[in-house]
Amino acid sequence: MTGENAVRLRPPRNAVDERAVAWWRSRLLTTTAVPVVVLGVLGALIGPARFWLLAAAAAVAALGLACTASFPAWWFRVHRWEVTEDAVYVRTGAFWQEWRIAPMSRIQTVDTSRGPLEQLFRLATVTVTTASSKGAVRIAGLDHELAADLAERLTAITQDTPGDAT
Repeated sequence: MTGENAVRLRPPRNAVDERAVAWWRSRLLTTTAVPVVVLGVLGALIGPARFWLLAAAAAVAALGLACTASFPAWWFRVHRWEVTEDAVYVRTGAFWQEWRIAPMSRIQTVDTSRGPLEQLFRLATVTVTTASSKGAVRIAGLDHELAADLAERLTAITQDTPGDAT
């Protein structure tokens, strides 16, 4: 694409919902709790290895709590999204940032999903599938009503957008 119809890489304007921070924290705590509990139970049951298993449980717990305390706020500052008449723009990642553009003419499907924790926080994820070998573009951490409206809007825009023959 060239000229006025060019879709350019630029920072998306919208932040995810603030509740995404608590959702991400809950996911990290859950992910941390499983190995900590397993190591703790094994430490209680296996006397000769007790010290090392409990030390490993403590280390995993400390690392998990540190990540839980710092990463979600950082992710909130980095994750951005925007939908225009021409494209869906998404920026994700903390250490390795990924900027993705899905031109409307390339969108094949638009889906929303809500896992158990997302439902608890009234959040949803919008997945925009294109013909790209890189995979779908995901906007996670949206208010569930906004996600439903966004999916409807994207569906309407893509229905009115001619396909790209390239």
